[in-house]
Amino acid sequence: MGGTEDVDGLALVAELARKSGLCWIGYGDPWGQHPVWHVWHDDAIGVVAGGDEQPLPGIEAYDEVAVTLRAKTTRHHLATCRARVDRVRPADDRWDNLTKALKASRLNLIAPTSAAQRWGRDAVVLRLVPLALVAAPGSLPESSGAAAPIASPATTLGPLPWVLHRRQTRRRPLS
Repeated sequence: MGGTEDVDGLALVAELARKSGLCWIGYGDPWGQHPVWHVWHDDAIGVVAGGDEQPLPGIEAYDEVAVTLRAKTTRHHLATCRARVDRVRPADDRWDNLTKALKASRLNLIAPTSAAQRWGRDAVVLRLVPLALVAAPGSLPESSGAAAPIASPATTLGPLPWVLHRRQTRRRPLS
């Protein structure tokens, strides 16, 4: 990609990241996809990982990750981009603004007044800065990306087992 395509692709990433509160971060070997809540702030995706928040084991060891974004309404995969991983520490100038934005977007936050101190002590606050679009509408894979179910001899054929206190329902004849 070059020139205008980069600008258009990164604008798509920004729009999707603003509208949806969930993205998938891929890194490591084998390439793992981790669903995470995030916030779009200051031209980057802000994420809190570790501690009492979402697990992203070993992400601080990576300089670059893949971020997959979806449409908020249809939940379809719309774009994947490469992103640079920047760790933001409490002494950093960007810490206060980023943690305020993260606190505002976090649903069911425990102890919001002390969240930034807890994140600085127990978690990792990251900025994922989009670098280049990898996949977008028109170049997305045809497969769903879902893992195949694990083979199992377990079945549910036959009648359900008897359950104590189950209400009997009578079927009415169609008239």
